[in-house]
Amino acid sequence: MSRLTIPAREDVPEASRPILDAVDKKLGVVPNMFRLIAASSAVLQGYTAYSGALAKTLDVKTRERIALAVAQVDGCDYCLSAHSYLGLNLAKISPEEVALNRKGGSGDAKADAAVRFAVKVVRERGQVTAADIKAVREAGFSDSQIVEIIAITAENIFTNLLNVVAETDIDFPVVRTAEAA
Repeated sequence: MSRLTIPAREDVPEASRPILDAVDKKLGVVPNMFRLIAASSAVLQGYTAYSGALAKTLDVKTRERIALAVAQVDGCDYCLSAHSYLGLNLAKISPEEVALNRKGGSGDAKADAAVRFAVKVVRERGQVTAADIKAVREAGFSDSQIVEIIAITAENIFTNLLNVVAETDIDFPVVRTAEAA
């Protein structure tokens, strides 16, 4: 059971309701994480605006690969479960690729550089080396795309921290970070 209350739609602030309705329309369901965030309409508004803007960056496979790697590093079962489902079903990433992403890499050379860089950003708390930046550039990422990789990484750190603190009830097929990829 979640350590923070996951409110029902009727129990969230009035300002959160239209945003939850938009999530429901887009996904066909309102995941527990969104209802948890909806307890604060300011945070829900900020998160969905940030997430929506980042959905226009990179490609969906790369974004999901980064989310999988970051969830694994952060030990967030909720996000790992959600992004395993989204990676397989939305981004159409193979199960083998999901396993590689969880290990901090990718079978695609360019995506591998992005995932490895994102993992390094998390593990080193941003203290990456010039060689780390050079490697992601050499893989074909521009400086603006490197900023996007960092932003996607930060977005996932937020949701990972939130869900680890809350112990959010997982409403996707469960995948555990403690289990081998």
